[in-house]
Amino acid sequence: MKKTIIIGGGLGGLSCAINLAVNGYRVTLIEKEAELGGKLTREVHGDYSFDLGPSTITMMSAFDEVFKAAGRKREDYLTVYPINPMTRNIFADGSIVDLSSNIEQMEEQISRYSKEDARQYRSFLQESNRLYTISEQEFLNRLLVRKRDRFNYNLIKGFIGIQPFTSIQNLLEEYFQHPNTLAMFGRYATYVGSSPYQTPAVFSMMAHLEGSLGIYGIKGGTYYIVEAFEKLANEVGVTIKKNEQVKKICVSNKKVTGIETDHGFYEADQVVANGDALAIYRELIEENDRPSMTNKEIDRIEPSLSGFVMLLGVKKQFSLLKHHTVFFPEDYQREFIDLFDQKRAVEDPTIYICYSGYSDSELCSKGKSNLFVLVNAPAQTKHVHWDELKDNYASRIKTKLENKGLINLVDSVEIQKLSTPDNLQKRTGAYKGAIYGMSSNSFRQAFFKVNNKAKDIGGLWFVGGSTHPGGGTPIVTKSGQLVAKAIIDS
Repeated sequence: MKKTIIIGGGLGGLSCAINLAVNGYRVTLIEKEAELGGKLTREVHGDYSFDLGPSTITMMSAFDEVFKAAGRKREDYLTVYPINPMTRNIFADGSIVDLSSNIEQMEEQISRYSKEDARQYRSFLQESNRLYTISEQEFLNRLLVRKRDRFNYNLIKGFIGIQPFTSIQNLLEEYFQHPNTLAMFGRYATYVGSSPYQTPAVFSMMAHLEGSLGIYGIKGGTYYIVEAFEKLANEVGVTIKKNEQVKKICVSNKKVTGIETDHGFYEADQVVANGDALAIYRELIEENDRPSMTNKEIDRIEPSLSGFVMLLGVKKQFSLLKHHTVFFPEDYQREFIDLFDQKRAVEDPTIYICYSGYSDSELCSKGKSNLFVLVNAPAQTKHVHWDELKDNYASRIKTKLENKGLINLVDSVEIQKLSTPDNLQKRTGAYKGAIYGMSSNSFRQAFFKVNNKAKDIGGLWFVGGSTHPGGGTPIVTKSGQLVAKAIIDS
């Protein structure tokens, strides 16, 4: 029986472990933290429960496939509910658009500030659907580990079809004129940690994914997906070891032989790394074993966005907030100049709030609010010293939210926990504290991420948001399934 080690217990690692185990592999998953989940964790403070990490869930079919592979049904492990309205978008001029699958409702809301943009919405949604269809057929459901995978006719045709050298912003400007609409749909670039002014237009497919296919919540919080996967992994025979730090991926004659942890050596035929691929290469593999991924090569890669997070337990509720709410600044483009050009904390940021207690009363006490507040931040840089900045920055954001309609927020906060890019790097090992590994601000980085199969080291594989097919909870889950299949077929 072949031995496989999974490094890291995020959704990609768990998905891969489950698929391999049900196909006869002896799988051991090593997690350095006390709980599984990677970037997706749960924190409970007093009356408030928070999901720390991904909170917008789409593409439920990706999760269903994991349970189906093990002969189980997702409904026996998770309770899922649709979120409606999906996301409330609040703009600097006071306009509000509640994202809905009802096209007429969307047109009516957009028409309140731009009748011309409203007339173009259906056409844009059709284009978004087209981009998603091509992506699903050519990119999302296959690995690109060999040259012939990357340079076959269908893939090249697919590349041409998604306009790879057109940015999201340029595509949006073919349909819309008003800054509100441009910001609302341009924000999808941040789902891959990037800028709408540089990221390829294909990521506009998120408008179809969310607006047409829906956004979902998980009863008890998003972390229940991790718990469901962990339960399933145990049932199918995966050995899970927590509180164990991997120190080194061992390589001999250009092939993995196992891993060293702070508990000892584990022999393996394959090693699957579910973590930031750039950090894994740099920290766990000797440089002379990775000639195509040297430290110099890694240094040239632009990291994705990180995030500044506030967990706020608030002893009141706000009628303005839905499950997902986004407050946009007056100058959206300025935010990305701050993030990628100036590499500094954003002066007037977009503020995202997940108030899961809106949909699930078990997550906070009656009359209270559990607010996960996220602001885009640059990856770790010498220009930002978060230990000195974070408290003042948190106060500024809370004041901005008060000015945007969350009256008496500051005086109503009874729990506050802050997380910075430095904290993210320390907790998850993310390269420079970036959420998605490399940014997608160029053709090369968007479409040719770190290969799922190591070029220089036989038996070494990668899953997760820093490799193909990309970030987001369902896509990361899918990466685990794809790598497991590739290992089984090899």
